[in-house]
Amino acid sequence: MKKMKVWSTLLATGVALTTLAACSGGSGGSTPAASSEEKADKSQELVIYSNSVSNGRGEWLTEKAKEAGFNIKMVEVPGGSLADRIIAEKNNSVADMVYGINAVDSNKIRDQKLLVQYQPKWLDKIDKSLADKDGYYNPVIVQPLVLIGNPGVDKMPTDWTKLGSEYKGKYAIFALTGGTSRSILASILVRYLDDNGELGVSAEGWKAVQEYVTNAYTLKQGENTIVKMMDKADETQYGMMWGSGALLGQKEHNVEFKVMTPEVGVPFVTEQTMILNTSKKQALAKEFIDWFGQADVQTEYSEKFGSIPANQDAVKELPEATKKFLEQVKPQDIDWDVVGKHLDEWVEKTELEYVQ
Repeated sequence: MKKMKVWSTLLATGVALTTLAACSGGSGGSTPAASSEEKADKSQELVIYSNSVSNGRGEWLTEKAKEAGFNIKMVEVPGGSLADRIIAEKNNSVADMVYGINAVDSNKIRDQKLLVQYQPKWLDKIDKSLADKDGYYNPVIVQPLVLIGNPGVDKMPTDWTKLGSEYKGKYAIFALTGGTSRSILASILVRYLDDNGELGVSAEGWKAVQEYVTNAYTLKQGENTIVKMMDKADETQYGMMWGSGALLGQKEHNVEFKVMTPEVGVPFVTEQTMILNTSKKQALAKEFIDWFGQADVQTEYSEKFGSIPANQDAVKELPEATKKFLEQVKPQDIDWDVVGKHLDEWVEKTELEYVQ
């Protein structure tokens, strides 16, 4: 199993994040990248497919990029289907680059030989084990995936595996079309790996998932985790959320959410940047990635949206709310290689058999 050490320390914060599992894999064998001598034409529109657009992130990034001279178009695609959409469009490509998906889904695109190798100017500022070892994708954000609770609840659940039996109907989860829900599903199933079990998982593992899914409230399109959780008239007082979403929600509602802290930790995922070799704007995409991942931009992005930057120079400037949030969570040790091999079929079984 290949693991990646996120940060040895967060400098003066005193927050230690031990290790974060990563996907390894061979070269994607993509078409050679555009020449380093090629000049970017910033008057062109750069089309970016992303699952990191909601809660104002897409609008903010579009405006800030415009101030820096870029003309970007953010196209929102759910994380669970983004890689498949890129692959489906490979002969009639629309996007120039992708931002936001995790390493598992990034590997899908890489393995279809659709990515350009690129080393951003800020590569020496991140833990390189967070990136593809052959340079086909590089992260700007690290996201812990958590269960948060209404500030007024008396106690928090102790683990995802306890929700179905002890908190029926009281917790909200996203549909499995999104990357957050898929990653949390994987974080449950990897605890029950069994070579002799169905799809590599023991019967006990599938029972745990059945209880977790069937006893949850699955959010419908347009519903908001935090709004539902904060509704005092609603019995759903706990909700699935990614780290920056939780921090942004705290800021907007002027509250401090309760956070579930399983003994095994919570899944941490990366938000990767990558350039499609089908794009005719590769030089422009490279320049945009260099700009977006630099410390000052990532610091401002973190302050606005509560994100955790991969750039260690930006990590030094984390807001106090982000530091406090990080102190509550630790990364779960997950073999993302195994997850990558099975995730689609795990999701398919769950949707067919357990989603109501």
